[in-house]
Amino acid sequence: MCGIAGYTHYHCRADAFSIRRATYALMHRGPDQQGFYQSESASLGAVRLRIIDLEGGDQPMKSDDGQTVLVFNGELYNNTELREELRRRGHFFHTFCDTETVLHAFQEWDTECFSRMRGMFALAVWSEPENRLILARDRLGIKPLYLHRRGVNVYFASELKALFTFREVGRRIDPLGLHYFTSLNYVPSPHTLIEGIEKLPPGHWLEWRAGRIEIAPYWKLAFHPQHHYSVDSAAEELDTLLEQSIREHLVADVPLGVWASGGLDSSTILHYASAYSGARMKTFSISFTGRSFDEGGYARRVASYYGTDHHEFDLNPDVDLTGAIESLAYHSDEPGADAGALPVWFLSKLSRQHVTVALSGEGADELFGGYHTYLGDRYARALRHVPALVRRAALRLAQTLPASDEKVGLDYKLQRMLQGSFLDPAEAHLFWNGTFSEAEKKKLHLRNGHPSVASLVDSLPPESQQVGFLNRYLWLDQRYYLADNILYKCDRMSMAHSLEVRPPFLDHRIVEFAGRLPEHLKISNSRLKVVLRHLMRDKLPPEVLRRKKEGFDIPAHDWLRGTLRPLLLDTLTRRAVEQSNLFDWKVVESLIRDHLDRRANLGYHLWGLLTLFLWMKRWDIQSEPVEEASPRILTAAQATS
Repeated sequence: MCGIAGYTHYHCRADAFSIRRATYALMHRGPDQQGFYQSESASLGAVRLRIIDLEGGDQPMKSDDGQTVLVFNGELYNNTELREELRRRGHFFHTFCDTETVLHAFQEWDTECFSRMRGMFALAVWSEPENRLILARDRLGIKPLYLHRRGVNVYFASELKALFTFREVGRRIDPLGLHYFTSLNYVPSPHTLIEGIEKLPPGHWLEWRAGRIEIAPYWKLAFHPQHHYSVDSAAEELDTLLEQSIREHLVADVPLGVWASGGLDSSTILHYASAYSGARMKTFSISFTGRSFDEGGYARRVASYYGTDHHEFDLNPDVDLTGAIESLAYHSDEPGADAGALPVWFLSKLSRQHVTVALSGEGADELFGGYHTYLGDRYARALRHVPALVRRAALRLAQTLPASDEKVGLDYKLQRMLQGSFLDPAEAHLFWNGTFSEAEKKKLHLRNGHPSVASLVDSLPPESQQVGFLNRYLWLDQRYYLADNILYKCDRMSMAHSLEVRPPFLDHRIVEFAGRLPEHLKISNSRLKVVLRHLMRDKLPPEVLRRKKEGFDIPAHDWLRGTLRPLLLDTLTRRAVEQSNLFDWKVVESLIRDHLDRRANLGYHLWGLLTLFLWMKRWDIQSEPVEEASPRILTAAQATS
């Protein structure tokens, strides 16, 4: 695993130290080796965390003739089979590293090579004779790649902090990105929170050739439900696919373990990994001792069942939470408001003390229907048949319930469900996992005129309207929530500790299989992940199959009234809010007071604002005065809608 950075400097002089500054900003992603390439028109840099072929594979890697140069962040899981095909075509290899395989594959097939690659990656290839740069990102967006276009040139990096080292790259907040952030807790691709910086969408490549840019997909997410599947035939096919994927994900020349929470997804990964690994598995988990949502007992039960070398970290208010959160502001240089970042931070830190690679269960919920939000969509459809007058009365009653200290208590669930029943169905789906509604943002934000987040559904292909109610929202979540929240969070928190995390469920063959399943094999009545649960029914301990799903995050409501209260009040001050020119201080102050006085549970709303302001302070992010910015956001909104 690595970090990459680079830029073109066509018809302009390059600062010899610029690429070094950008590359060294990514040292945490690759502490084992750093390298640079510079030519008249382009500069590339890479940092490497050695996983395969520890002695070979240093980057940037050049072709034998020195004319093609590659920087590569990721893992190629079909490395062996691609090498065999390339050897038959006359290619000769100097190392066993997958980076060299990618370089030769590009020389053989050009951009067609990406559809042949099975893995997670972000990469850049420079062709000196053609004065041509190619950037590419894996199908699901497991690995990040940020872009900045300036005149005829393009800049790229694995993280924003590397782009920030270039003096010509600005740090002005993007109003449209901010509106997405305060609703969704993340910013959907290709947008970011910084004006002029974009994310290369998953499954795409970009070509820069002498100042001209082209972007095209090499893979597209698609749903084609096939009704010939029975639950048995679907489980049988999934069994084969998981076996293939996890076998490939186990290949490493360094210690490897499994993130094992005791839930269905991670336990499935552990089951197959234990079967095909020649060594005793190491497992890692986070506990919340004494809390109703503590998964520690389940994790220990599964670890015992498979005889693993298990390690656990108890996350509680006595831990240095403030220090960790402030570190997030550095490593999450495009902030995410998902409170699950904090436990993933500590899980990554724990894991890196014992292994260099960890397998995780990310992606199963989005592929097979594992979130309660999908049930929420169904319940809301029925609830909308109840007269609005009755629902408003029910909401007022729900708002009188005592504010719970649970992570997601009954009061919070009832209020969110009733509020969501008044929203457009697409907005409601995003609202379940988000925070501020469109109506709430109009009061909070000083700049409006942005498109509703529900417009993200309209960005899906027209055929998404023909695949069923559930599949349409799974499509939406796989396209945005998975890449821009779940995988983003995992990448930043793990790479902050120089840990590579691999998600076997996101092998594109499994993703395509899930897209072929009919809806009833994903969710049936209130039963989630039907086919995965059926597959594992005789493999996992019964209590794992029966247990309810717990989200992997913190008790934000409780901790922001307690141990994190000083950090909240020191960060969201009147001066900070008013100087930001982003939000109405009276609205922010009301949110804080209502939460601290237990009139409402607004912990997740405040967590998002807290992480945003810590990030702005850490990276000196600027915003325009309101009068100056309003016309631009209206223009952007019209262009996007």
